[in-house]
Amino acid sequence: MSTLNRWWIALAGILLQMALGAVYAWSVFRAPLAKQFHWSISEVTLTFTIAIMVLGFASFFGGLWLKKVGPRVVALTGGALYGIGVFLASFSSIGLWWLYLTYGVIGGIGLGFAYIVPVAVLLKWFPDKRGLMTGIAVGGFGAGALVTAPIATRLIQSIGVLHTFAYLGIAFLIVTVAAATFMQNPPEGWQPEGWTPTQKQLVQEHARSFTLGEALKTWQWWALWLLLFLNTSAGISIISQEAPMFQEFARATAIIAAGMVGIVSIGNALGRVFWAWVSDTLGRRMTFVSMFVIQILLFWLLPSLHAVPIVTAISFIILMCYGGGFGTMPAFAADYFGPANVGSIYGLMLTAWGFASAFGPLLIAHLRQSSGTYASGLHIIAMIMAVSALLPLVVRPPAVAKA
Repeated sequence: MSTLNRWWIALAGILLQMALGAVYAWSVFRAPLAKQFHWSISEVTLTFTIAIMVLGFASFFGGLWLKKVGPRVVALTGGALYGIGVFLASFSSIGLWWLYLTYGVIGGIGLGFAYIVPVAVLLKWFPDKRGLMTGIAVGGFGAGALVTAPIATRLIQSIGVLHTFAYLGIAFLIVTVAAATFMQNPPEGWQPEGWTPTQKQLVQEHARSFTLGEALKTWQWWALWLLLFLNTSAGISIISQEAPMFQEFARATAIIAAGMVGIVSIGNALGRVFWAWVSDTLGRRMTFVSMFVIQILLFWLLPSLHAVPIVTAISFIILMCYGGGFGTMPAFAADYFGPANVGSIYGLMLTAWGFASAFGPLLIAHLRQSSGTYASGLHIIAMIMAVSALLPLVVRPPAVAKA
């Protein structure tokens, strides 16, 4: 396959991730579902929590399966499950358990299988642009809500929330399956035309080579897991409640709030590329310190701000930090444990994403339910960020696994 064709694979990977990233628009469904079926905020939020938690575990198993059957099969399976899960959610008048099963479990498995594929594939096709393409790959996932939030909101208003699930499920199925057909690894020994690895790159490839089992025996793997968990918990609490939160703070209408969701989702996407790029210069540890310190200030200030542009801007920056964790952590893991097995090592680390999806959204939904405002939840998250900022200051690389 020619070098030019790898850009078609990259484009397909970005489109696949954008379709999957539509899960980040979940907050626009929260109020309509709660109103129509008289479910509580916490009950509806649990759907999103289940989907992301299942995604975290499914990514690990998808990464293992990838080695056996290749990326196309895993991506096709994931895309199909995701589209079917969203479509089946249109029958949620059956009961809340059906919404959890379809959108949460079936859709979440599809998300996890398909999410890991573009990252793994593009790393192999772009050894000359590894950092950039990793950031772009996960950035596409972060941008998914930009397209989905306003479309879903208008569909909900015109045809209802359940029919919206049906339309979106069919659309996601078409896009993900079409994009998945492009997912393939390069031929053995393939290199971009005119590119050869430097001596430094060759040394780095062989300096560290931890297996998954060896990595799990180090305290550093658990420290990186905790870093990802803490950073994700903060940002995903905002993502899970964006639309109603914007309506509360900025007194925005549903349409304006949906537009705000779309805009701040750009921050999620941009942060994955921006902070990954920053970490190459600043270092992974200080990048996480910087993101935590920024979030301390912004989470504390957000409840006191009421203008639409300011609330949007602050939320945009918070989601840049959220996305930055996913953009930076793969390189962090490769730095500490080597690139050879980073797929399984980082894949298992993504379970932090799943557990964070339970902690952050359910915490803020519970506090909103009990206090009648989002302010107390955001202030608690600010305090958690203050403690979190200490962790990257103490983490250090593990000893080399093998002599």
